[in-house]
Amino acid sequence: PAGRKLHTGRSRNDQVALDMHLYIRSECQEVLLRLRSLQKALVDRAAEHLGVVMPGFTHFQHAQPVLFSHYLMAYFWMFQRDAERIAFCLQQADRLPLGAAALAGTTYPLDPHSVAGELGFTRIYENSIDAVSDRDYLIEFLFCAAVIGMHMSRLSEELIVGSSREFSFYEMDDAFATGSSIMPQKKNPDVCELVRGKTGRLIGNLVSLLVVLKGLPLAYNSDMQEDKEAVFDSVDTVKACLSMLAGVISTMKVNPERMRASMHGDFCLATELADYLAQKGLPFRDAHHVAGRVVAYAMKKGMDIWELTLSELQSFSEIISEDVYDYLDYEVAVQRRTTPGGTCRENVEQQIAKALALLEA
Repeated sequence: PAGRKLHTGRSRNDQVALDMHLYIRSECQEVLLRLRSLQKALVDRAAEHLGVVMPGFTHFQHAQPVLFSHYLMAYFWMFQRDAERIAFCLQQADRLPLGAAALAGTTYPLDPHSVAGELGFTRIYENSIDAVSDRDYLIEFLFCAAVIGMHMSRLSEELIVGSSREFSFYEMDDAFATGSSIMPQKKNPDVCELVRGKTGRLIGNLVSLLVVLKGLPLAYNSDMQEDKEAVFDSVDTVKACLSMLAGVISTMKVNPERMRASMHGDFCLATELADYLAQKGLPFRDAHHVAGRVVAYAMKKGMDIWELTLSELQSFSEIISEDVYDYLDYEVAVQRRTTPGGTCRENVEQQIAKALALLEA
């Protein structure tokens, strides 16, 4: 008899909506925890390898030397924005739909504010039709999951390339790599490849639900049942990928010697020469032109800029003096980047300290 009364003042429409609010609120918390674990792995490795210099890339070409820690922290801040987006998604899910019934509310004297308090919601819907037809909070979660996936995919791609023999910047731990079925020498970065591949699912789930909802009239329609598969899959996928990638980062072997060796002959100090000339009074465009000519000359000789003699450098500009070699040094180049957000050690140490404070908050 009590069971026959449970449906009084309720509909499957607002009950299912309530369940999805409760579910996504819980899962957002879990995603945040796993994001924090990945961020912690990045910060720990950044602190561990502070001072290691690597080539920075633009257009996937060697550009300028940067600290390896600075590179890792770039991904920390990507995932920090993801955490902030998930936190916003939590706010959007913080609305109680119960009490809307099918779409018009109910004649029974319900107290949704009281129920909201019991279930941990701080707000109720202002409109009963909106309450049962709103799936924006699920779309926002799917968007967050897709962006997290995109960031994980970018990091995975760099780890895949960086662990190849051509780079050898890192080596994956055996727990996160596999061998070949026929080639005994292979060590495949399968976890990173799977993370990169599963990002397509996360993006597809977002598009799928957007397409389902784009033509629906108010209020509830059975089409909305399609939200479950997309949301459940994205929740499972993003959580698994975050956990696995945190393991990859925390266990991989870093090869500082190989990073430094890769910069020999890449002319990533050419900008330092241009900056040196500009500080001597030469207009930067002219300094850029001189540095370019020096690079062309060094390439013909099979040497790097810093390997050229002073007389060779002076043949391109008479304002070059012995102190130019103070600029043509990887560590010095890094330390001179003191602008906010730059790659000098002090800045990176400040980033790490700020990141740790965020993780402990």
